[in-house]
Amino acid sequence: MILMISHIKGKIAYKDEKKIVIDLLGMGFDVFLSSSDLRTIKEGEERVIFTYLFLKEKEIELYGFLSLEKLNLFKTLKEISGVGPKSAMGLAVAGSLDNLKKMIEEGSLPDDVKGIGKKRLQTILLEITGKVKEINNSVSKDEVVNALIGLGFNSKEVKEAIKYIPKEIKETEEKIKEALKFLRK
Repeated sequence: MILMISHIKGKIAYKDEKKIVIDLLGMGFDVFLSSSDLRTIKEGEERVIFTYLFLKEKEIELYGFLSLEKLNLFKTLKEISGVGPKSAMGLAVAGSLDNLKKMIEEGSLPDDVKGIGKKRLQTILLEITGKVKEINNSVSKDEVVNALIGLGFNSKEVKEAIKYIPKEIKETEEKIKEALKFLRK
């Protein structure tokens, strides 16, 4: 059985720089929000917060969003390898994949996205926009190397990663994804 808490409607009892406590029927729920969402919330007001329940090994965390669009973007981003819930929440302030793509390309990400390096952002951009598909479909090693160097990896680490690509993988897109798995370690 999977427990889902899709939203909570209640009075904002408390807020700090990372979370709110929302009172529902006398119970207080800690809900992490992005700093941009926190700025629009006032203690004492009643709000609907769309939520995502995240289960850690020894903890349960509730992430909140002021819109379903942000929640859906969060869920999409969380599926990307190497993107945890806090990073996904920060990136979700963009509201949509198109806005996020534009923000990454322009380098105009808000303060919510601290701790995500340039290489990780480029990898996220690659995965969310399908840019891999735009790479020529030929399977030459040089194209894979050039694409990975274009993402900001140095040639030495790229050449090492290429060694770990299984021989049966023929598509350029798949080769790049396999190399990225090694490069992210």
